[in-house]
Parts: sequence; structure tokens; C-alpha cells
Amino acid sequence: MVTAMLSARTSLVSSSRMLRRRLATSANPVPEKDCRTITPPYTKLTDNLAKVKRILDGRPLTLAEKILYSHITNPEETIPVRGETYLKLSPDRVAMQDASAQMAVLQFMLSGMKTTAVPSSIHCDHLIEAFAGADKDVDTAITNNKEIFDFLESAAKKYGIAFWRPGSGIIHQIVLENYAAPGKLMLGTDSHTPNAGGLGMLAIGVGGADAVDAMANIPWELKAPNVIGVKMTGKLNPWTSPKDVILKLAGDLTVRGGTGHIIEYFGEGTQTLSCTGMATICNMGAEVGATTSVFPYTDKMRGYLGATGRRAVAEAADAHKDFLRADEGSHYDKVIELNLSEIEPHINGPFTPDLSTPLSKFKDLVKEKGWKDELSAGLIGSCTNSSYEDMSRSASIARQAAAAGISTKSNFLVTPGSEQIRATIERDGQVKEFENAGAQVLANACGPCIGQWKRTDIDKSKPEENAILTSFNRNFRSRNDGNPKTMNFLAAPEIVTAMTFSGKLSFNPMTDSLQDKNGQEFRFEPPHGDDLPGQGFDAGRATYEPPSPTPTSDESVEIKVDPKSNRLQVLDPFDAWNGDEMKNLKVLVKVQGKCTTDHISAAGPWLKYKGHLQNIAENTLIGALNADNDKVNVVTDFTTGKEGSIPEVAKSYKSQNQPWMVIADHNYGEGSAREHAALQVRYLGCPLIVARSFARIHETNLKKQGVLPLTFANENDWEKLSGGDVVETIGVKGIAPGKAVTLVVKKQGGEQFEIEAKHTMSTDQIEWFQKGSALNLIKEKVNQL
Repeated sequence: MVTAMLSARTSLVSSSRMLRRRLATSANPVPEKDCRTITPPYTKLTDNLAKVKRILDGRPLTLAEKILYSHITNPEETIPVRGETYLKLSPDRVAMQDASAQMAVLQFMLSGMKTTAVPSSIHCDHLIEAFAGADKDVDTAITNNKEIFDFLESAAKKYGIAFWRPGSGIIHQIVLENYAAPGKLMLGTDSHTPNAGGLGMLAIGVGGADAVDAMANIPWELKAPNVIGVKMTGKLNPWTSPKDVILKLAGDLTVRGGTGHIIEYFGEGTQTLSCTGMATICNMGAEVGATTSVFPYTDKMRGYLGATGRRAVAEAADAHKDFLRADEGSHYDKVIELNLSEIEPHINGPFTPDLSTPLSKFKDLVKEKGWKDELSAGLIGSCTNSSYEDMSRSASIARQAAAAGISTKSNFLVTPGSEQIRATIERDGQVKEFENAGAQVLANACGPCIGQWKRTDIDKSKPEENAILTSFNRNFRSRNDGNPKTMNFLAAPEIVTAMTFSGKLSFNPMTDSLQDKNGQEFRFEPPHGDDLPGQGFDAGRATYEPPSPTPTSDESVEIKVDPKSNRLQVLDPFDAWNGDEMKNLKVLVKVQGKCTTDHISAAGPWLKYKGHLQNIAENTLIGALNADNDKVNVVTDFTTGKEGSIPEVAKSYKSQNQPWMVIADHNYGEGSAREHAALQVRYLGCPLIVARSFARIHETNLKKQGVLPLTFANENDWEKLSGGDVVETIGVKGIAPGKAVTLVVKKQGGEQFEIEAKHTMSTDQIEWFQKGSALNLIKEKVNQL
């Protein structure tokens, strides 16, 4: 239980229900916002950039470089070199979703700061389970998660953080509608934070400890990314949407192709895309490992800013257009040319977002793979595709089917991205058209996209292969409904909608026909819809009115965490490094193949323990495939010779003061930004992970928590290690940037050999390691002020 000493505080549940009844049908146009903390400080940014350009002899810069370098904390002290220099940056804003905000706030509480140094926000979107639909699910979530929501709301009041209530919307849609601005730098505790690149913002997904850096006024460190330029020409065809652009690009780049890069779009084709369409493309840049993605400032961005009450931001951006686009003659590390006119709809999956198939060839793939030609459910919405344009184009498909007397053959679920979107599509009739087609409209929350789906149409006790089609961004095994045999295929929302009326995976709505109510052949016309509502946006119910853009902190608020709580647990600092080599490290597991943060720290039912490190550690690596026995979550306890789950054996080793480590495959830690995947292994006694390669966010999260991430100098050395091997390091004592570390490996049979490994630790990151965590260092610096 959490007790917060707040004056005149009304419970979320009662105020929510009261205002809902009173204002359910009220029209509420979006007002002009107070943009003082939203409008970028363009004069300061351009002055900073001018200093950097002088150091770089005036060379032309890409847009990504211009925004990043303008946020360097001490611009005259840094010579930025892509792929080499660690930049110390001063972000403008922080955004946190409720699942990750718990740990971020618990860490911020340890920092000793009285208020956040930059505007910050908390968004309650992850803890709402989809079941009964919309308001009922919100009310249930408020009741079931009262302790968490009270804790977050209290912390927000204490530290001056904007608090967005459950049901107000998904973090990335809310940021796009309220906070995103061209040229700003934002950190978000979610991997799909780059969504805001659709408004020309550099928005980067991070772990909670990175967010604490920004909130505590500590320069945030990032290795200067390389830049992939995507030149866009042409214009999308009627059946093709921005989603298809990124689905195709994901297939071209693969899940590792963007690692260490920012993807920057340019060319005349960018002018043809809606602001929210560009956001969709940037959102899914996370699926190729990109640091973030960004578009140059366009007329569509200006229109979206005006429609969402931020004309002041648009006017300021208009006056700084040169800053908000790449310099003429700027250089990209790689250029990809995309003719939008030639792109057709795509379907990606299953089980990985980069398995990309053109719609025209998907029917053949279904037959080739022998998949059951049946679509069990179609789901549209999520942070990736829940804009007014997405909803109105999808509704145009539902409208055609209704006129022909055709009903859905698959379960059909619709997730609005925000209260503003829900209210607007209800006013404009799209909600009614979805419901007439048999759709269930869910809460303005993440829901099934992150596993918050109480699915009842399949028997979870007897998992059966089935296929769902979604407009989500990620489709890892078991992610959506906990069923490892559910195949999630990703597509544009209008394609998903059309295919639910067929109920078949093989249906191509561009070429195939259905039977109408008269038994006649019916074929869908291309979808159509507006990127902005003709009557303007409806802000929605007063229950979800935006919090103040400039909340003040209230030191009188007292936050108490009940030590008996199973949802929240006050953090204890990790121990500092002992200054010696790592010795007697036992390999707990050798992971084979894809191991995402979903595999390392599962979501779904585990989300309720995001604020309790001890409890959530019970899911550590439960999705990992053991290369030694080809089993998931089964390893040998080499102190007993018995098999057990990974968390069980890890806890046993910890109780015996037996340090352990993980050997991992390529792109270890792909996927969500959840820092729990790093916190949990550290908590259970793992100081070292050696992989063929790491995903960017997870590697940083490990560093932040005092875990040393190494990569094999020769990636084939992965083959040489096994569970139970004992490892000792040479080179951790005296570790320095660029200096290799040697691993002395002793096999079970007595064989001994050495392996060379590399690290990417900067001088500052080495200090995190030495202090035991970045947070320990932050606290030390705050105490010295």
C-alpha cells in the first residue's frame, strides 16, 4: 500500500465515473495550449550549433546531427565524430509510461532531488487489460492498480511531473498531441518513443536510469550515432499507407540493420505524408534497432500543430526552417532510396517484425508454410496506428462492408490511441461504423499490443496454432496473448480491417472478392480518410483533460511504500565494484537465438510487479532458449547437478554467493526498453554478460546498473562456451575505453583456454561500473551540491 499525504484529493475511480456520466456526450474543442515549456528554445539551440559547426569547420550537417549537436551540454568542449564520440547531452523533456515509470520514480527518489530539472510526464497506459471494453476496463484497472496509480500520482505531485490518468491515452500518442515539437530532444522510457520523430523531434527510447539522468540535471551520454538517409520520392498509392513503408524497410534492414544509427528521411516524398503517418514510420524504426528516426519540418507538421492547439510552436518552427532540415550537401553513412509510388501493402511476421512479405505474395506464403487459412482476430490501433487518419481509412472499409451486408468473420478489436482520438471518431461516426461491423472498441491504452489482453476465444491451457493480424509494431512469440502458438502478422490498419471480413489469411482485399447480401461479387474500393478532422479535434471528456504543462512540485507530499506490499518495493543501492578481477563466474545459461527483453523480463501478467524488483525477478530469462539442451527456461544447477528454471538456479547461486554470467547470441536485448531486464540479472547476482552483439538500449541499461556487457572479438567463440563453465577476467582491473578484456575459461572436464572480448564503455560509463550503478554516482554528485 502507498500512502500519500495529499490535500483535497479525490479518488481516480469516483471522479472518473462522475465526470463520465455528466460529460459523456459533450463537445469539447481542443483549446490553444500554454506552449512555454513546449516550444523549443531555438535561439539557444542555433547558437549552440554554431559553436559546434565552428569546431567542425562549417561542414554540412544532417538534420539528426543538427538536433543532437545543438543539445550538447558544453558544445565548445566536444568534437563530434559519428560512431566514435560519446556526446554529453541536455535533453529538453522526459516521458514515462506507468509500467516503466515505477522503477524510474523509485530510482529518482534515491537521487535526493527535490524536483525534476526538465519538464516530465507520466502516462498510465500499460496497466489496463483489454476484456470488457473501454470504460469498464479502465475502471477495473483503476481498482486493481490503485496502489500503483496512487504512488505515481503522488510522486508526480511531489516532483512537479505531469500526470496523465488511466484512460487518457497511450504515451506516444499523447506526446505527439501535446508535447512533441520540431528540433527538441526527448527521452522516453519506452522503445517506441521515436514516434515523436513524426513531428521533427529527436525522441529516444531509454531505460529509467537514463531518464533519471535528465530529470536530475546530469548530462545524458550517447555515442554519436551514424545516420542512415532514406530518400523518399513519389506518392503512396490509395491502398498503401505509411505503415507499409516501414514494414518494407524493416524487411530490407532486418532487426539489427539500424543499430547504432539514426534513420533520417528526406526528399520530396516526405511532403506527401501526414504528420501521424510519419510518426508511424518513426515508431517502428525501433524494430530495426535504430537509435531514433526523424523527418524534416513539413507543412503537414505545421497543420497538425495548429489542429492540436500549438500554433505558437508552429510559428516558432516556421521562423527556423533552416535549422529543421538537413544542410545542403550533408553526408549520410548509407542512403536508401524509396519510391513511395512503387510500394505495395506488406504483411510482416510471424514472430519477428522484419519478416516482410508483399501482400500480393502473402497468399503463396500461407500455402507454402502450410498455415491454417484462418484469421482468428484482427486488431487495429496501438501507439503505432491509432491516428484519426488510420481510424477514418479503416472505417471507410467497414462502411463499404456494411453497405454490402457483409459482417466480420474474425474477432475485431479497435484501440483508440487517446481520449482525443476516441472522442473525435465518436463524434464523426467512425466508432459507430466499427461497432456496426461487430468490433469491440477498447480503452485508450496499450492493451493487447503489450500482452494486456484477457483473450477468451482460445483455450490457453491447450495452446493451438492460430493467426491474428494487427496494426501493432511488435510480434514476438507469446507477446500478445501468452500463447506461444499465436502467430501475429503486422499490417496497416485498413488491411487488417478488410481481412476480418474474409476471415482468411490468404485474402487479398486489393484483388479478391467476397459475396454481398445478395450473393453478388463484392470487391473493396481503396480506403480513404482525412489526416485531420474537418471539424477539428474533440478534446474529449473532462475526466481526461491534460494536466498543467508547467506543474509545480509540492515538497509536502509524503510518499510511503508499505514494506509488505507485493507491488512496490523501495530500492536498495547496488554494491560498488570491489576493484578486482571477476573470478569464479559460473555460466548459468548459454542463450541461443533471438532473446528480446520480452524473453528476459516478460510483460503480460508480470506487469503488476514492475515496481517490485524482488517479485519481478522471478521471471528472469524465462523465455530464453538454452543452447545446451534446446529447452526454454531449463538449466542445470551445477552445485547440485539438478535441472531447474533459470530464476530458481540464479537465486540458488545468489544464496551461495556464487556469481554467475550469461553467454548470449546476436542482438541480445532486442525490443522493449524495459530496464528490468538489466535490473533483474544484477539483483540476482550477475555482473557480466558476453554476447555476439547487443541491442543499443539494453546494452546501455546493463551499463547503468553496473553489469559489464562484453562482445566476443571473434563471434564464433560463442560456440566454445557452455553452461557450467567457470570464467575469470583479465583486464577488468584497469579497464579503460577501447581496452580489450580477456576471458579465461575453464571447462567442466578441466580444459582451459582464453577468449578475447571487447567493450564499449566510455570513461563516464566505467565510473558507473566502478560505483556499482549510474544511480550511485548521481546520488554522490547530488549530495555534493
